[in-house]
Amino acid sequence: MIKLDDRDLKILAVLQQDGRIPKNQLAERVHLSPTACWERLKRLEDAGVIEGYGARLSFAKLGSPAIIFMQVELASHRAEDFERFEKAVSAIDEITECWAVGGGIDYFLKLVCKGVDAYQRKVDEMLAADIGLRRYYTYVVTKAVKKTDQIPASAIL
Repeated sequence: MIKLDDRDLKILAVLQQDGRIPKNQLAERVHLSPTACWERLKRLEDAGVIEGYGARLSFAKLGSPAIIFMQVELASHRAEDFERFEKAVSAIDEITECWAVGGGIDYFLKLVCKGVDAYQRKVDEMLAADIGLRRYYTYVVTKAVKKTDQIPASAIL
């Protein structure tokens, strides 16, 4: 694990808000010289703290695809069953997130589909593929209340 100081956290906070900020403006915002800022940024990238840069897309401008959360329970709980399920999930584009969780269920999945019908067809494909799916529950998102991919500094410290 890399040790981060306040300047590193500030760099990360700024980049989470604006990943396209010019490096000289980033240096100004975090009160560092451009060279010192660049060295820190390079260190964070090389250490894998910054995994990449991307764009946030507007769902409304793209036809408002359906966002669906799926709660999954597997039929069997052997290591190879989890591996088979996770490998299958990794190959399905509509599944944008998959979280293994403790408790009464095994996974939470987030799917983005053209609509509920497209989601159901994807579920039918998953069931037919025999990837170990025993039971699932569907939760259709009706409204985004808060949405962020950002990691708060308080979770790092």
